[in-house]
Amino acid sequence: MPNAPDGLPLQLLRLVSPSLPVGSFSYSRGLESAVEAGWVKDEATAGAWILGTLEHSVAALDGAMFWRMMAALAAGDHDGFLGHDAWLAAARESLELQREDRRMAEALATLLADLDALPEPRLAAVTTYAGAFALAARHGQVAPAAALKGLMWAVADAQVAAALRLARLGQTAGQRILIAASAVIERSAARAMTLDDDEIGNVSVALAMASAWHETQYSRLFRS
Repeated sequence: MPNAPDGLPLQLLRLVSPSLPVGSFSYSRGLESAVEAGWVKDEATAGAWILGTLEHSVAALDGAMFWRMMAALAAGDHDGFLGHDAWLAAARESLELQREDRRMAEALATLLADLDALPEPRLAAVTTYAGAFALAARHGQVAPAAALKGLMWAVADAQVAAALRLARLGQTAGQRILIAASAVIERSAARAMTLDDDEIGNVSVALAMASAWHETQYSRLFRS
């Protein structure tokens, strides 16, 4: 696998690029409702929302299950992989979050199928984006730890892009949030790798409420 001079896997850069055709730009993961409710209104509150959900929701749920899915793929345990994927899909708090996850997973799985990058055809039925990302990372020979950080970075980057549109943040403010995200991702990814089965779960009540409210929000820019 080609690497950058410092050892950074170039395939990971492709997977976290906004040009990856999965439609991430069309989802806000409840951020739009958080702005509507007045919870997110400036750089400070946007950073708190994005980095807080990244650490306490994405890492504690998606990150931990992603780690297990990568291990299952490395062991050739495709039944175990699909079991983890189904468990994660069932953990979504709202209909919109479930649809977002499924549609992004379908888009990436279709791309992988077109690239002949699936270990076996039945894995195209993956139902979570973390699961599809794990398949892509495995095909690209990206180390699991690097892939986990990449998945979390992709979420943070998409959330900042949404915040720029919704909360009218400046580009510099968005970059400051992403700079701060680096330390959050490092420690959150490290914790996600060590969580026991009974420690995995989403603990963001505000995110669950915001994503549910968005289903009936009158004026919307995003699909979730």
